[in-house]
Amino acid sequence: MNNYEYIIASLPDISSSFRGELDYQDVLDQIRSQLSGKDKAIFDFLQQGFDPENLNSDFYLQARKSPNAFVKAYFEYDRRVRNCKVSFLNKALGRAEGLDELILDEEEEEFEDRAKVFEVLGSSDILQRERALDDLMWEQIDKLCLLQVFSLDVILAFCAKLQIVVRWLKLDPQRGAQLFKELVNEIRNNKKPIE
Repeated sequence: MNNYEYIIASLPDISSSFRGELDYQDVLDQIRSQLSGKDKAIFDFLQQGFDPENLNSDFYLQARKSPNAFVKAYFEYDRRVRNCKVSFLNKALGRAEGLDELILDEEEEEFEDRAKVFEVLGSSDILQRERALDDLMWEQIDKLCLLQVFSLDVILAFCAKLQIVVRWLKLDPQRGAQLFKELVNEIRNNKKPIE
């Protein structure tokens, strides 16, 4: 039996002394230690997807077969955003269309956020572009667990957002701290008393 309520209630909190230092691995280890064997496998797969070396066609095909809806949808969106980046670069560099994109189906549906991603990629400010892409991912993560409070998907969404936070703590500690506060506030606002 999974105790998602307990896990979500025990997600990290910040104090007024928080200055951007976060033991990301410790947070993940604590979450993982409280999951069932089945959920640990899903959690581990999600973590593998945060390592760029793993992001190939085989990985994305495995994600499609995942028993977890969040994992399926998250990595489908991730693949589509990455393909937009490659497509944008191909066009900018005068390379052939479709080169180096990860296409899993011969007749893929149009990516609904393609125009948004291309608009972001058109920015000349690299830092602003990265922020906007992470904002798109954050919004998508929210959509994937909309109206859920105590579920594995909420925990996985927290981990995916925490990955974004950690990235910004390295790139821009002030932005990372701001994102972490937003993440904690989201968790606090979603917690409801257990009846």
